[in-house]
Amino acid sequence: MKIRILLLLWLTLLTSPLLAQVDNEDLLEDQDTTQTDTAMAVLKVAHIDSLAWPKNVQAGIDELLKDDMFKTSQVGIMIYDLDADSAIYRYNERQLMRPASTMKVITAITALDKLGGSYQFKTDLCYTGQVVGSRLEGDVYCVGGFDPRFNSDDLRAFVEALHRMGVDTIRGDIYADVAMKDTNLLGEGWCWDDDNPVLSPLVFQRKNIFMEKFMAALSRSDVYVTGTIGIRRKPTDANCIVSRFHTIDQILMRMLKESDNLYAESMYYQLAASTGNRPATAKSARVVERQLISRLGLNPSRYRLADGSGLSLYNYVSPELEVQMLRYAYRNENIYNHLLPALPIAGVDGTLRSRMRSEFTRGNVHAKTGTVTGVASLCGYLTAANGHHICFSIINQGLMHGRNGRNFQDKVCLLLCQP
Repeated sequence: MKIRILLLLWLTLLTSPLLAQVDNEDLLEDQDTTQTDTAMAVLKVAHIDSLAWPKNVQAGIDELLKDDMFKTSQVGIMIYDLDADSAIYRYNERQLMRPASTMKVITAITALDKLGGSYQFKTDLCYTGQVVGSRLEGDVYCVGGFDPRFNSDDLRAFVEALHRMGVDTIRGDIYADVAMKDTNLLGEGWCWDDDNPVLSPLVFQRKNIFMEKFMAALSRSDVYVTGTIGIRRKPTDANCIVSRFHTIDQILMRMLKESDNLYAESMYYQLAASTGNRPATAKSARVVERQLISRLGLNPSRYRLADGSGLSLYNYVSPELEVQMLRYAYRNENIYNHLLPALPIAGVDGTLRSRMRSEFTRGNVHAKTGTVTGVASLCGYLTAANGHHICFSIINQGLMHGRNGRNFQDKVCLLLCQP
């Protein structure tokens, strides 16, 4: 029916009586050109619409790639039908590109694979010495596990733990144990003029002010400290009196929904710590990533992995790698059931709340966005018009205006979702 209507429209344009009423030759030529262009466009749409899925999608993306923006920029695309277990579209899918924040998907999947969905981020409060009356004759240690969610409630729990011991005086020092990771406070390849997170294993409300806030909280609670603040590793015989935890799901939600770089880097260093190497380093995290890439059947030496967030200019991956990661996650419920709810949802939440609001894409596309200067990326999952489950990766690079890349990505997703 749709094709019949389009053909009728084309015939109407060709036989329009308006042509006979035009006297001006130049105007007649302009109208002929307009009508020809319109007729060709109608025929092109009719041709695409008449193709069986996924040929219609392939033809539609081919048309989108004719846009002038691709004369001065690059794009890599891979779209995979998870139900048919086959790629339905490839274009520069092995091209190495900067992923921007879609790097967080690689980090998340690797972390869920290595650490598991029950993993928790932990911060401990410990002490040495002994309690004599209301005095602690010893030192206090705040042991950082790089929990980016550590907040006022957690700090209050630290102070209350000392109160429960009856302590109102600490005759010793307060130490930060930051031995969990190396001393690098910035990632490799980060731009100096970006608003970069500080990579300390002891952060309070996202900032490297943990010890100052702890001392202030002790003072407000009338706990007197005779010593000073320092940095020292907790002795093996220290007594730990309270631990504060946040789940991997809590970290994933903000890391992916809001594209939080600090959360992504904290996840990266959990990966590094899982190797048993102390202190944890980005290099150790890369070892775990490369192991997974090898298991996926790809050669890890083909890619450059620098950080967990995608802030680094040194990251180079491909749409093929991201799709292989998404396929692996889809096949593993223990990964997929944690990953999917944390991805932004088109037209609903996160970094996709204002994108793809059509009836076909809204609430359907679950995907991670990425944006750095010159790069716009998108990778994730959707349900296609034929009911098949799809995973995809699109990386636009060399863009003067990021919105052009985002618009292209949205159109590709619409082609996949729209009947």
